[in-house]
Amino acid sequence: MSIISIILGLGVLALIVAVIFRQRVLSVKVEDGASSPEELSRLLEISTAIAEGAMAFLSREYRVLGLFMALFAVLIFFTVDHGGHTALAFVCGAATSVAAGYIGMKIATVGNVRTASAARVSLQKSFAVAFESGAVMGFGLTGLAVVGLILVWLGIDAMLPGVSREVQMEILSGFGLGGSAVALFGRVGGGIYTKAADVGADLVGKVEAGIPEDDPRNPAVIADNVGDNVGDIAGMGADLFGSVAESTCAALVIGAVGYQATGGTNMNILLFPMLVNGVGIVASILALPFVRASSEEKVEGALKNALIISTIIMLAALYPITNWAFGSESFMVGTTSVNALGVFTALAVGLVAGLAIGLITEFYTSHRYKPVREVADASKTGSATNIIYGLALGYNSAVIPMLLIAISVVVGYAFAGMYGIALTAIGMLGTIAVGLTIDAYGPTSDNAGGIAEMAEMGKDIRKRTDALDAAGNTTAAIGKGFAIGSAALTSLALTSAFLTRAQAGGKTLSLEITNPNVLAGLLVGAALPFAFSAMTMKSVGKAAFAMIEEVRRQFRTIPGLMEGKAKADYAKCVDISTAASIKEMIAPGLLVILSPLVVGFLFGVQMLAGVLIGSLIVGVMLAISMANSGGAWDNAKKYIETGVHGGKGSDTHKAAVVGDTVGDPFKDTSGPALNILIKLMAIISLVFAGAFASNGGILLR
Repeated sequence: MSIISIILGLGVLALIVAVIFRQRVLSVKVEDGASSPEELSRLLEISTAIAEGAMAFLSREYRVLGLFMALFAVLIFFTVDHGGHTALAFVCGAATSVAAGYIGMKIATVGNVRTASAARVSLQKSFAVAFESGAVMGFGLTGLAVVGLILVWLGIDAMLPGVSREVQMEILSGFGLGGSAVALFGRVGGGIYTKAADVGADLVGKVEAGIPEDDPRNPAVIADNVGDNVGDIAGMGADLFGSVAESTCAALVIGAVGYQATGGTNMNILLFPMLVNGVGIVASILALPFVRASSEEKVEGALKNALIISTIIMLAALYPITNWAFGSESFMVGTTSVNALGVFTALAVGLVAGLAIGLITEFYTSHRYKPVREVADASKTGSATNIIYGLALGYNSAVIPMLLIAISVVVGYAFAGMYGIALTAIGMLGTIAVGLTIDAYGPTSDNAGGIAEMAEMGKDIRKRTDALDAAGNTTAAIGKGFAIGSAALTSLALTSAFLTRAQAGGKTLSLEITNPNVLAGLLVGAALPFAFSAMTMKSVGKAAFAMIEEVRRQFRTIPGLMEGKAKADYAKCVDISTAASIKEMIAPGLLVILSPLVVGFLFGVQMLAGVLIGSLIVGVMLAISMANSGGAWDNAKKYIETGVHGGKGSDTHKAAVVGDTVGDPFKDTSGPALNILIKLMAIISLVFAGAFASNGGILLR
């Protein structure tokens, strides 16, 4: 069987698994867990409102995206070699990313109410529904990425049979660019949406009015639940879809250069990066039978087991697969000989580093460990000390992950040159199907808790959904750390591919630190993550201000709302978040897209290389610290809500709520969106590398 058939078959297998899990989720009847017709009616009404709000947001966002994609495709068509084919690959990548986000959103908004309903049956049943909802997203997205990559490459090969493999892979990079461009707006727009609603609901509801979280009297509560889906399902899905496509494209470009130079004819070696993605699907499937939650205390462990076991299976599978593909053959990348042992080592280092970064993130964000409990203790003296401790935790938490990334880069390069760096990124994303499954589980279980509260299902049901949600918070934090680490290596791989492409045809590219163009690029690149973070956080503040004013207005003007005798106008709050997020995502998006184009065309590839490296280093550090500070503030609040330090409603709890509110845009808007900044700038640079090398540096001539 050819490697093309194997890759395509494994991608289809992932899609089949996603369809099976979708049917399992849909087979769960909401009425089986409803205690009365009235409760069933409330469950369906609330879940319908969440689904309609989520789809309304996607519809408006995708209309804006459609216009942008058309304009960007035209730019690619007229400025890039083989522009028509690259533009077509770009559109295919964008469309596939949109499909992945839509699929994830649909199943999440169906699975949330079934998770809530199943909680009346048993904790195990409720956990299974939430996990299987996440699996639809995890395996569906991975399958789409693998199938999309191989089909687009086959199309390129059929349309351009006489073109070199190197050029074919450069054209295929347009697929990754399309996926990442959608991810930018999905992450930024979704992040602004979810945090505007969350901040508004928390500050007015919990702090000012003193009502519980997800209380149906709070007008922002539906928008808050919608936001969990648009930010953490559609946004995260598009982000990791982009990572898989981009890291694979980077490895394919670098590998094709060496493959072409040594006259390679072995298709197994050329398409090996795609094969690794397919093997990860099998490893993820084999880990699923080990996911069992027999009690509330074992939910988090069950989710982590899936990630750990899939990593072990993947590690065991990589060596024979690598030997099968490479055998005794090798090719040169620069001055480094790439062989089976070197390839396996690079993949293994990335795979293990990814798991380690996830577990380190858990240590800094779970209230089972000392760092978060210190933040909770600091809340006893007010919100200021809570915030100080949270910031310190975030800064400290970035150190070890950066060291692991540095080790991965050194080992990957030592064993397989630039190709090895790209392979470490692919290795880190090897178990992405499981990683995304446990990540998507979080918003689904969070929504289930909100639905149970609003439908007044009772404290015993809310206790079960809270247990699921608490585990989801930890796995979501692990997912964010994993996503940031993989983004760092993906960006570095793309930068390596960009440098390889920019030096094609015997060109030399001096990147000495004393070169003023390189140094200037480093400084500009280091500034971009701060400018981007400021823009996105301010956008959350603007949208949250409008939300807060609306919630206050409804509490003030709707008679009987606070007494529970009148219904809040949820639709108004949903509309505020939707309109604000669509408007506010434009400026940060343009900053990311235009920066590499302006620098590349006006100042050349040397300065652009500096920009990419500067933004990568600072962006990763900033992203890790922001995500972990936000996660720690959130879980410090939840730790206090278990009854320590006075529990809910105490002054300590109110201080922790303020810290959590500050952390909301940290962990769910700016921090995760920085992943896209560093990846998208690098993939744009790769796609336009030929144009920059030929026509760039206009102002420096």
